[in-house]
Amino acid sequence: MAEPELSSPADSSLQSQRSVPLSLSFPFLREGSGMWERRTLQPGELPSPLPTKRTRTYSTTVRANAGPIFKGVCKNFSRSQGHGYIRPAHGGEDIFVHISDIEGEYVPMEGDEVTYKVCPVPPKNLKVQAVEVTITHLKPGTKHETWSGQIISS
Repeated sequence: MAEPELSSPADSSLQSQRSVPLSLSFPFLREGSGMWERRTLQPGELPSPLPTKRTRTYSTTVRANAGPIFKGVCKNFSRSQGHGYIRPAHGGEDIFVHISDIEGEYVPMEGDEVTYKVCPVPPKNLKVQAVEVTITHLKPGTKHETWSGQIISS
């Protein structure tokens, strides 16, 4: 039995067809990850300092998921502006909620009971925002809208 002949690194059949070397940069971009993409801002538009579900770091997401679940009542929510506030059941300052953190099929309305977890808002992490917000009880006697636009009476 003859042993296969080993080729040397100088063998032209093993060299890459690329003329330009491959370069990697940190952070490594994953396909479909919009976290590090920069979109062009419109004139007069400022970049949002608030972390949304799409731009929140992995470590912040893990800390929020491990935290306790709180109860509260929706104080207000504007679908067109994409945010609102929750009044905590235990009292205290109202908590900001972003549209990307609403779970479920209904748009929150004033008076809806919700459960949520909290996540610090950078850069100083002095304030918190609500994440994983779920409507537990719809306010009776009000019309609720689904994300698809259907109006439902409760």
